[in-house]
Amino acid sequence: MFAADSRLTLQIQQAAFDPGATLNAFQAAHPGVGAVVSFTGIVRDEGATLTALEIEHYAAMTGPAISAIAEQAIGRWQLAGALVIHRYGRLLPGETIMMVATAAKHRAGAFASADFLMDYLKSRAPFWKKAFSAGGSEWVSAKAEDEAALHRWSDLP
Repeated sequence: MFAADSRLTLQIQQAAFDPGATLNAFQAAHPGVGAVVSFTGIVRDEGATLTALEIEHYAAMTGPAISAIAEQAIGRWQLAGALVIHRYGRLLPGETIMMVATAAKHRAGAFASADFLMDYLKSRAPFWKKAFSAGGSEWVSAKAEDEAALHRWSDLP
């Protein structure tokens, strides 16, 4: 864990996790909030050709970068808590790849902050992804729509 803010739980891990149990524990850790919002990402196989997705990262860069943006979200929306879990290594279609959860007094802050974190994770988090199929492998580039979504947040680096 790389978080300086005690309201942030950040896990960058190879191991699979149970999103339901994780969300239940996150909610239980934040009594008195009015809203908890979560997003769970799953490795998808568009076109039924993906055999695996391999995710690489450099821990000295990834943890601090994600922690900084999550701490920005905590401050901007006065969150009671934020959770970011992102896996690395070799993942198969249908496996859980990541999860974001936010806890706030009101739903607007919880939704906006989760959206903010997802836009960052999709476009700027320092992960490198390689898709494997029967035809070979290729590095996955950021998509134009992910970049466009990121620009909604004018103060995002």
